Amino acid sequence: MASSASPVPAPPLFRAVASSTRPLYQLLKSIGFTNKVHVDITDNGLRFMADHARVMQGVAHWNKNLFTSYTTNLPQPEEEDEEDESATPTFQISLPALLETLQIFGAVDAATRQAKADIDPYRSNLRNYRPDAFSNQTLGMSGTCSLSHSQEGAPFSIVLEEAGVKTTCNLITYIAEEPELIPFDVNDLSFKIITQARWLLDALAEIGPTGPEKLTIAASRKAPYLKLSSVGALGSSSVDFAKGRDLLETFAVRDARWVQSFKFDIIKSAMEAMRIASKVSMRGDRQGVLSMQFMVEVEGAGLSFLDFRFVPYAERDDDEEEEEEDDGDEREGEEL
Repeated sequence: MASSASPVPAPPLFRAVASSTRPLYQLLKSIGFTNKVHVDITDNGLRFMADHARVMQGVAHWNKNLFTSYTTNLPQPEEEDEEDESATPTFQISLPALLETLQIFGAVDAATRQAKADIDPYRSNLRNYRPDAFSNQTLGMSGTCSLSHSQEGAPFSIVLEEAGVKTTCNLITYIAEEPELIPFDVNDLSFKIITQARWLLDALAEIGPTGPEKLTIAASRKAPYLKLSSVGALGSSSVDFAKGRDLLETFAVRDARWVQSFKFDIIKSAMEAMRIASKVSMRGDRQGVLSMQFMVEVEGAGLSFLDFRFVPYAERDDDEEEEEEDDGDEREGEEL
């Protein structure tokens, strides 16, 4: 009597193992301004995109160098359409749930690590700009974190093992159409500035106490070169950047001046990225869209990047305002 062999399960679309979740958590937290993120699985890592009302988008990359092992079994595109990206697995996931899950790693043996921190004076809890946010001392946690996604529609599985305790979390995935990227023309830039991320963080921290609603960013060929200004409920504030190698490492302005205003709260949403990044590249195109790319140095894993795009307030021409006033006068005349 012949016995039928049990079918061999197909390998998962993606599986990775990390010895620490700290860099994964920090990178994701930087785009924590929305409840759900779109996830793309690629051969080079995971891409997370957060979108807020099509006026702000943030993209975080989990490069495969962040993991001790990283394997994929992605469907291959048709030969006649090798550039087709539809074969790339993509889904939505709850960002707060994912962040909370990653925080579990390291919490089991917290008492032991706290004792080590008391002995080691270099393990400080002081919160500063943290240029060593991903140092070995900060990442010194034993255990493993395994992530996998078996197939389309399946949960995103996270298995945390630490100090003899194993925790399994299966996060629901949602199939949804990924929103289009905010248009940004890299071939028609009006300005480009590279500076230390901490300088930008300092500027927003100084402006914040005035309770601003708008943040105006001006880049000019003449002094003050880069200026951030606002008018809030408690007063006005502005920060000028001098054109020098100590503050502006790269400075290029195509036109005489580039000025745009943004909602302060959406720019403020990038402050976590400013805290963990070493440098930021600020670019503005002719349409007024602002791009910020943050470079994050991860010890032992190279560089990771966070990308933000912001849509400015729509500018109103004087002619449009006059037309609206005329229309209003006509409506009042009709009522009379």
